[in-house]
Amino acid sequence: MLSEQELIQIRRELHQIPELGFQEIKTQAYLLERIKRLPQSHLTVETWKTGIFVYVNGLNNDKTIAYRADMDGLPIEEQTSYDFKSKHSGQMHACGHDFHMTIAFGVLAHAAFEQPSSNLLFIFQPAEEGPGAAQDMLKLPQLTKWKPDSIVALHIAPEYPVGSIAIKPGLLFANTSELFITLKGKGGHAAYPHSANDMVVSASHLVTQLQSIVARNVDPLDAGVVTIGVIKGGTKQNIIAEQAVIEGTIRTRSIETMTRIKQRIENLVQGIETGFECEATINYGANYCQVYNDPKVTEPFIEWLKTKEDINVIICSEAMTGEDFGYFLEEIPGFMFWLGVDTPYGLHDAKLEPNEKAIPFAVKAIIDFLYRR
Repeated sequence: MLSEQELIQIRRELHQIPELGFQEIKTQAYLLERIKRLPQSHLTVETWKTGIFVYVNGLNNDKTIAYRADMDGLPIEEQTSYDFKSKHSGQMHACGHDFHMTIAFGVLAHAAFEQPSSNLLFIFQPAEEGPGAAQDMLKLPQLTKWKPDSIVALHIAPEYPVGSIAIKPGLLFANTSELFITLKGKGGHAAYPHSANDMVVSASHLVTQLQSIVARNVDPLDAGVVTIGVIKGGTKQNIIAEQAVIEGTIRTRSIETMTRIKQRIENLVQGIETGFECEATINYGANYCQVYNDPKVTEPFIEWLKTKEDINVIICSEAMTGEDFGYFLEEIPGFMFWLGVDTPYGLHDAKLEPNEKAIPFAVKAIIDFLYRR
């Protein structure tokens, strides 16, 4: 097992080179160079776009366990106190993917030196934050020739202390969809509103109406979220805007509720088109299915965790976060768990500073699980 110092150094080097989805060129090169230094006798390395597959041939060759780590960063200007901040302006590992890759590499390094009993498949996946790569990777020949019997992944959790693993059988993460709406009308002079068709006003009405969907169209015993994070419209204070753009996200516990919310959005947009005499387009962007932990493999993992005195096991509730790891779980039995990293700042926060003590803890826990007898 790599030392704590080595693992932290890898994390810090990865933290400095965050890259957006399918742009992880430096990240891929860094990982490939690190992998190249390992013993190669039972490793097979293949790449796809900016992603990496590493197959570890097991001694017994009886089954294959996959471990997935996402690679991409976010379009965020870093505001941490680190002296190893991102070298890429406007990009940051604000969702912990630098942790995820480091932990995966730590487990891989151990497997390279100490051949496991079962086969292992490490999947370093690009573009989790968007547009998503899990669906495409599932169609690749690597997933056919190295078909996993089960698959595992983790996600850092700022709210839990280091030494904690939070997990539950069944639904863990929500169904998610991006939302992009463009409204087009007629611009004009601010002094002559009657001769124009103001899309700032139209967008304002639409945003207010969208907030009624969860309150009035989703079963109170179910759960849904419609969040608008961006409104863009106009070019100058005395020009009536001929176009406005709304960007947001939809999150639901069930697929049926996702379908219902999208139908209501389309109905409300049609009403805006009629009421404000404009044209509208809707784009749902990237859509991720739910992360559903298969109870048949999750429950034995939980029972194993409970036998480990150095691990604090938390049975958590489902969250409205989204993850395209859910697509892997649709085809391969497996689970995802939360890893406690104890920081006051949440995921996607420019000030996120996860506790690095969680890295060697996670590496050891996963190795112990994969090598258990």
